[in-house]
Amino acid sequence: MEKKGHFVLIHGASHGAWCWYKVIPQLKSVGHKVTAMDMAGAGIHPKQVHEVQSISVYFEPLMNFMASLQPEEKVILVGHSMGGYCISAAMERYPEKVAVAVFAAAYMASPTLPFVTISQQFKEKMDSDKAMDSQFLFHNGLDKPPTSACLGPNFMASKFYQLSPPEDLTLALTLVRHVGFFNDEESIKAVALTKEKYGTVPRVYIVCGKDNILKQDFQRWIVESSPPNEVKLIPDSDHMIMFSKPKELCSCLEEIAEKYT
Repeated sequence: MEKKGHFVLIHGASHGAWCWYKVIPQLKSVGHKVTAMDMAGAGIHPKQVHEVQSISVYFEPLMNFMASLQPEEKVILVGHSMGGYCISAAMERYPEKVAVAVFAAAYMASPTLPFVTISQQFKEKMDSDKAMDSQFLFHNGLDKPPTSACLGPNFMASKFYQLSPPEDLTLALTLVRHVGFFNDEESIKAVALTKEKYGTVPRVYIVCGKDNILKQDFQRWIVESSPPNEVKLIPDSDHMIMFSKPKELCSCLEEIAEKYT
């Protein structure tokens, strides 16, 4: 008999719980429990971007959820893209409540690969035209660095959704929101990870082979720098794996549930 798990799905930057709309019914149809949630200031969360001034505030909804779980309950955390930082912090704080953590084309920090190293490496690898038509806000003044960004339509079409159905890009264009640029020092503390806690949770990384933003070589660098228990590859997926390859993603997640719960 297949084991059933409780999946907790965490979106990436500018997105929200809505981005899992194809995955949720597929997982539920085979008997899994699924919770998809908005981080602070994302999706339909009531906070506005200027109220989310640290990554700790950003992932507070996940921490509150983890704290609310029954003592014996374990969940399968799934983090996409920036959601990898959120689930990493939850693993550190609540390792006994996580059966396995799944990083889908995600930033995967670890005790040996800190948040700041990944951020710096990503900035170095970004294309010069990366931001393209994205919008920036300057809450501290135009002479200061931007405080948040919202992905632009051309940027999303070419870097995130190039293999996804056009209707999913259309949906995203109506729903993406600004996401803050968080202070590195605060983020380092918020996503400080230890072998004693984070390191006790099994990890699986899902590589998206045609990702145009977290390119495959960057994903492979993360994996090699902090090897997880298992690596899965979905070769023809763009960055938005839940839109471009939802069936393949669900198959991976079902296999993970069977193995680790």
